[in-house]
Amino acid sequence: MTVRELAQRLNLKVVSGEKGLDKEINGGYVSDLLSDVMGNAEMGQAWVTLQTHKNVMAIASLKELSCIVLVKGLSPNEDTLEESNEEGIAILSSSKEAFETTGEIFDLLK
Repeated sequence: MTVRELAQRLNLKVVSGEKGLDKEINGGYVSDLLSDVMGNAEMGQAWVTLQTHKNVMAIASLKELSCIVLVKGLSPNEDTLEESNEEGIAILSSSKEAFETTGEIFDLLK
């Protein structure tokens, strides 16, 4: 499944990083602790988080993640948006809580 397909199927808002919408997603990772994501997330995963600062882009780029999915209707900081567009890593937004968003993504990917 691509990032674009995920956004369409779950009615997620594409906030930034449109160049990354055709990346493939091969799984997901859920954490708000950056060191945890850095140590355990795998390339090609969708990262579900509530973190909105630009350090999430550094981790997403380092780990070669497919996209970032923000929960609870959160919006990224302006510098995060800029990094997302530069890196071509899409940031999507869900109005739902992390638990529900994660479950929906899991159901689509299994």
